[in-house]
Amino acid sequence: MANELVLIVEDNDKNRKLERDVLQAKGYRIVETDNAEDGLALARERQPALILMDFHLPGIDGIEALARLRDDPATRSIPVIAVTASAMTEDLQKIVAAGFDGLQTKPIHVKDFVRIVGETIARVGDRAA
Repeated sequence: MANELVLIVEDNDKNRKLERDVLQAKGYRIVETDNAEDGLALARERQPALILMDFHLPGIDGIEALARLRDDPATRSIPVIAVTASAMTEDLQKIVAAGFDGLQTKPIHVKDFVRIVGETIARVGDRAA
């Protein structure tokens, strides 16, 4: 699974760079932004195979951004993985309840991160086939 476009929505420069570098090294194409508002526009415009969405973002948070993606016919089928440093049960329950397609905790473990990205893209590809 390579060459797919992945949208990274992450406000922390170091985290965004790590995600970008790891995925590019595995052959993924990347588009990125540091806020949900631009992420929504990029999702609509670029139609990525996957969105990695930080849970805690300035302005619109990850849950609200996911709701807007799901409400838009142009973006509702794009899988979205929540990325969070929060291990608090309450936040994890919110992520699950919101309907994210997966969860990646920070700090990311590279092998698990790449596996989760690949499996999520493949799962959506299997549904479309």
